[in-house]
Formats: sequence, structure tokens, C-alpha cells
Amino acid sequence: MNLNWSSYPNFTRSEFVCRCGCGRADMQPGFMSALQMLRDAYARPMPITSGYRCPKHPIEAAKAMPGAHASGCAADVAVHGSPTHELLRLAFHFGFTGIGVQQRGDGRFIHLDTLTGPNRPMVWSYP
Repeated sequence: MNLNWSSYPNFTRSEFVCRCGCGRADMQPGFMSALQMLRDAYARPMPITSGYRCPKHPIEAAKAMPGAHASGCAADVAVHGSPTHELLRLAFHFGFTGIGVQQRGDGRFIHLDTLTGPNRPMVWSYP
């Protein structure tokens, strides 16, 4: 997929490349547009700690079915402290349908995705 990365001025392709070594960054334009709108409103950096993950990426391969990252509709954003509340509020406002919260220990982040489907949790926390 050839995404026009210049349409998303606060993000680079390299932030979203699968870390398994395949070099893919197959992000969906609709997701990236929502992420850019969120970033514009948030008005702070949003470092991406995990973007696209191909089905062969170890995390995706361990799942029964590849998840939101493998569909190009998810990203994990490094955030901690009080800015987390603002990012969550805006994520709901901009229609993100999957929000995972990891706010303990090192590597704190918020997972954001736009997948939909029956019996899918909208908000969850990581163990």
C-alpha cells in the first residue's frame, strides 16, 4: 500500500514500519487521518511505539487471528501522567473504537484503533 505520508505531517513512515524486518507499513488512510486529527487537537507529540505489525510479527503470530495492528488500523502511543487523560478524552471524541491502557511500570502507552465488530471491547487495560 502506498500511503501519501505527507498528508500526515506529525508522523513518519518509519514510526509505523513493522519491526519483524519485513519493512512494511501498511497503514489504512482512514486510520491515519483520524490519528492526524487527534494529534492536531492534542497539540503535543505522540511518539508511536508500535504501528503496523504484519501477520508474521511475533505478537501477531501468537494470536488466534491477527489483530488491529495487522490490519493497519492501530497504533500505540507513548504517554504517561496527566497528558494521558487529555489523549483519552480526545480519542473518544474522534471516534477511536478500541482503546487499550497501559499506565503501569516502564513503557506506558495508549493503544488506539478503529476496528469495529460484535463483542469487541472498546476499552481495556493491559495486565
